[in-house]
Amino acid sequence: MNTFAVDRSPLAETESPSQPTANGQQPTFSVVIPTHNRITMLQRVLDALGQQQEAPEFETIVINDGSTDETEKILTQRSGIVFRSQPNSGPGHARNHGVSLARGRFIVFIGDDTVPEPRFLAEHARTHHDSHDDRLIACLGYTGWPRSERVTAFMDYINDYGLQFGYRLIEDGETVPFNFFYTSNISIDRQLLLENPFDTTFPSAAWEDIELAYRLEARGLKIRYNAKAVTRHYHQMNVDSFARRQYTVGKSGAIFYRKHPELGHFLGVHELESRRLANERQLARLHRRARLGERFRFLARNDVFERLMREHYLRGLKDGLHHT
Repeated sequence: MNTFAVDRSPLAETESPSQPTANGQQPTFSVVIPTHNRITMLQRVLDALGQQQEAPEFETIVINDGSTDETEKILTQRSGIVFRSQPNSGPGHARNHGVSLARGRFIVFIGDDTVPEPRFLAEHARTHHDSHDDRLIACLGYTGWPRSERVTAFMDYINDYGLQFGYRLIEDGETVPFNFFYTSNISIDRQLLLENPFDTTFPSAAWEDIELAYRLEARGLKIRYNAKAVTRHYHQMNVDSFARRQYTVGKSGAIFYRKHPELGHFLGVHELESRRLANERQLARLHRRARLGERFRFLARNDVFERLMREHYLRGLKDGLHHT
């Protein structure tokens, strides 16, 4: 079974005329940014895009996914971007909306809290140029924590070893599998996305990007990692907030499994069949040890972080599989 749905219902749009590039040329890149209630950080992202060095022609498309802050008020007054609003429908729908408006040869996805460094677009362009603009080559960039902010051992772990990202698991220039399709920093052929949109049945930002990449890998997509195409992720995480996120990821994992049951082992379904989950006392002990490691680096243990977050993920997966 390999089914997906795309919501094509009418959108409540706030019109903002498409802006031409500086010299009127067809853009190489369309930078698509879904946003929801992050106007302060989003403006920092947009300012950084305006300071790109040696970048090819590009346009910036922002899709306001039902924000209730001042996003619409502020961005309707901002020149140099394509801006649309839609009812809150989730990131997959917002990205599809952005792609439908794009004119660039390639789409670049970033988040509304991932601030690009000056050569971000130049490095994406270099990877595509070196790949002869092959439509089946995507470029994955590096998303790291800001240098100016405190980063805990836990934040390093989730960025490096696969819970949020897995950059320590790959090397610069490597071709990586579908589960490294991170929409915080990736570029891909626009036509390929028009033919293969994001599945909009995922209710939150969890697995919808990896599910797309799994379908595209079957069509021959290869993802090449360029560690010099850098964004900085301004989104503080802690043990408790990420545990809640992992439960949500688990529930979305159940949706992924129903669409692609052949990925049961990858998604952890076998673990629910082969072992018992921790009881509440054991889970509380893991939480205490993880919080200590978060507070004091010398007490941090990656295996504790991993076990705790796996427990929350599997609980979400179990609940999602039992949901009717």
